[in-house]
Amino acid sequence: MFWADRIANEIKDSRKPKNGSRFVIRDEKTLSGRVHVGSMRGVAIHGLVSEALAAQGIENEYRYELNDFDPFDGVPSYLDAATYEPYLGLPLYKVPSPEEGFANYAEYFGAEFVDVQRKAGFFPSYYRATELYQSGRMDPFIRMALERAADVRRILREVSGSEKDESWLPVSVVCENCGKIMTTRAYDFDGETVGYACDWNPDGAKACGHKGRVAPWKGATKLFWKVDWAAKWAVNGVDIEGAGKDHSTKGGSRDVAAHIAAELFDYENPFDVPYEFFLIGGKKMSSSKGRGSSAKDMSDLFPSEVFRLALIGKDINQQVDVDPEGESVPRLYDWYDELADGVSAGKEDDYAKLFTYCQLPDKRGGFAVPWQMRFREVAFVVQMPHLSLEAEAERAKGSTITQDEVDALNVRAQYARHWIRTYAPQEFLYQVQLTMPDVQLTEAQRKALGMLATFMEEGTKDGDVIHGKLHALKEEAPIAPKDLFQAIYAVFLGRTSGPKAGWFLAGLPREFVVARLAEAAR
Repeated sequence: MFWADRIANEIKDSRKPKNGSRFVIRDEKTLSGRVHVGSMRGVAIHGLVSEALAAQGIENEYRYELNDFDPFDGVPSYLDAATYEPYLGLPLYKVPSPEEGFANYAEYFGAEFVDVQRKAGFFPSYYRATELYQSGRMDPFIRMALERAADVRRILREVSGSEKDESWLPVSVVCENCGKIMTTRAYDFDGETVGYACDWNPDGAKACGHKGRVAPWKGATKLFWKVDWAAKWAVNGVDIEGAGKDHSTKGGSRDVAAHIAAELFDYENPFDVPYEFFLIGGKKMSSSKGRGSSAKDMSDLFPSEVFRLALIGKDINQQVDVDPEGESVPRLYDWYDELADGVSAGKEDDYAKLFTYCQLPDKRGGFAVPWQMRFREVAFVVQMPHLSLEAEAERAKGSTITQDEVDALNVRAQYARHWIRTYAPQEFLYQVQLTMPDVQLTEAQRKALGMLATFMEEGTKDGDVIHGKLHALKEEAPIAPKDLFQAIYAVFLGRTSGPKAGWFLAGLPREFVVARLAEAAR
């Protein structure tokens, strides 16, 4: 059974909606900069569980928090440090946007992330953390956490081993003087106000030294995040919320939040969906440092259905690893095409279900499965200005392509060109050399190329015929296949590897091919 359907069944069999009518699914992301593509896996997993429940007629709502209330705790490498360092420690909603047209820093990066989610076909109900706090909806939970701060400290100690001194309170105060939230420590609650000092200087944020008391309501304070997490479950009535597997270990943040929810807020731990990481070239890197690792960068490499495959194609207990600068981009397209071929052949299995889930929700009713030229071939053809993409596609298909197939081909070509411009490794970049490269050929290689020149001079031939001749030359020349193909790539591309040689030569002007082979044979 496909993983989303399995989870939907587990939820249906073990839970009833807390509000009595529909399940509430929730996820969130702190908007501290460009969002890493790893956060899209959480978006997709929660979104697909929502789709799977809906497919069974089970009402649900998917809510997504754009967290704009956490502190600005570091300047990303793509922003000017001198400009943004003075804002370190402020709540994200008080940091200015890098560009005009956005209310603040969080809104700027949130807009990009929402666009990526929508491209992938996920449309949760969005809300901001500031809305929860400034509206007063979090106030009852802030009061409970402050009145029972001793219990919070005990839970932290017993569950995670974290020791807090007896003056520690589970809130961060927004300093009335400098506006920072990361530099303050709260130490006293008298039932209506919190005493605090702005005297902590973490990670480059500079405290102003102010001391005072503040009523901790309506956005004047923020709960520390494990308490904050538990409170958000309760205030939103959350039934289902997963997270990366690192949060769900014994003694981890989920464990702490679950205990706080149960003991302080009398709220049951939501149904957990712990999932593996989305890696970039085998690494769990930050989008502020890793090239191609942001959600936007990754989404730009794929049309919606292939991007969805990258996000949902593997079970939640399996890692996803995509390297934009390696083979994984064409492999993802190949995987999608294999799924499409299975559906076209009439298969009705988990892979067919996966293919259906890869389609945008509003396009699943009787959708067509057009034939598609393989991404690797498209990536080659678009680098050859003398080749017609449609003609080469018809050659590959063996028949005329339909208008739907033309449309799909043009979309794939658009993404192939982007990949070639940005991330494609050297072995996928082809540039026919206008003059003979400086290469050293053996006698056997020169002889074989001369025989191939004679063969090509006899008339125009398609890729299959040339391919057959290349294999015949193994005996006729004779020559080892590796030596022959390396010689061909060397004299035409200036390198020792390339695409399928027969198809490659058939796509070049015959007179040019004959002249280059003859020159190499001398």
